[in-house]
Amino acid sequence: MSLRGFIDKLREASILKESHEPISPILEAARCSMEEVPILFHNIDGKKCCLNILSTREHLSMAMGIKSKEIVPYLVNKDYSGQVKEVDSAPFQEIISLPDLSRLPILTYFSGDGGPYITSAVVVTKYKNKINACVHRLMVIGKDRLAARLVPGRHTYEIHQEALVNGDDLPVAIAIGVDPIMLIAASTRVPQNMEFQYASSLSGSPVELVRLENGVSVPHAEIVLEGYLTAERTQEGPFVDITGTRDLIRQEPVIKLTKMMTCEDFIYQGLIPAGGEHKMLMGVPYEPLIFKAVSKVAKVKNVMLTEGGCCYFHAIVQIEKQTEEDAKRAIEAAFQAHGSLKHVLIIDNDIDIYDLRDIEYAIATRMRGDADIVMYPNVQGSTLDPMSVDGMTTKVGIDATASLDRLWKFQRIAKRNVNSPT
Repeated sequence: MSLRGFIDKLREASILKESHEPISPILEAARCSMEEVPILFHNIDGKKCCLNILSTREHLSMAMGIKSKEIVPYLVNKDYSGQVKEVDSAPFQEIISLPDLSRLPILTYFSGDGGPYITSAVVVTKYKNKINACVHRLMVIGKDRLAARLVPGRHTYEIHQEALVNGDDLPVAIAIGVDPIMLIAASTRVPQNMEFQYASSLSGSPVELVRLENGVSVPHAEIVLEGYLTAERTQEGPFVDITGTRDLIRQEPVIKLTKMMTCEDFIYQGLIPAGGEHKMLMGVPYEPLIFKAVSKVAKVKNVMLTEGGCCYFHAIVQIEKQTEEDAKRAIEAAFQAHGSLKHVLIIDNDIDIYDLRDIEYAIATRMRGDADIVMYPNVQGSTLDPMSVDGMTTKVGIDATASLDRLWKFQRIAKRNVNSPT
């Protein structure tokens, strides 16, 4: 499925909102999209632009063709055995020109931002035998220049460092408006070189790639920017990140663009920082990783990163408890699977993981502070956490499971009916 195909699917389901009024890309488009409803603008500086395409679990599951409560089991069972094939051409090559980012409706989301930001692009890099596809925020600093936020330790950062050591610029392609499945795959931590295979496994069909002049192969998209990630560095930010607070201003590498390619009537895709789509793509892909890690030490049933925890810092892990040590082991495994996780709550399988009142009930009746809270002080967390100091924080795990030797005390005789998501 393409981005256009998914937009059509949202339209047919009466989920898509459409606007034909002239809208400014500077603050106005973001302000009109805060309800997190999928929206297609037909006139942002005369161009089309969509936002909030994957802003809820329901939208995410619709893209994958499953029910929302099946997301984690579905992702857990996907591997990297999908097929990839190269093709000679793609619709994004309908118009080929020198790069001029002013021709794209790149959005400025919040007052005080460092500039307009590309936030939903799949950034593909290739160096020697290493290929990586992931999502990076890209700040516009000129008609053919971008500042790229690269996180140390991630694959793009490591490949770029290798190129720099050898005195090389790193070939890069920026694909905007891709198949939602490709966007999900590129947002997931997978083994190096495996993003396209993973996307194929998720979609059930081969991923088609087109090789560009700089040697990088890209998937079908509405817009593709070709260029090189250089040794030059510049100020990147301010930028509102997933917590809705401003991230640090950093010195980041510059991408020098050499070519711009678009469909004739392209749809630009934006992603609102700290919005639902940001949280879905940044957080949900960690849920199967936590599930797999916990499954090695306990009988795990489900995992959810909560919206109140920005779908990033708070995890609820549901287990079928076999021994009294299971919950503590599950806490440790969850923290190992997701290094930015700050708080983990372990619940029994009779607690509805999708109902926050049921979650609170578990804390109220199955957790005792002096015995069931595990603290890990002064450990590495995330710099996105405003409470961290240079990324250092205290992590907390909570065991809200019933004691096995007194199960009769925790048996729920009266339990109201709960409507879980479908």
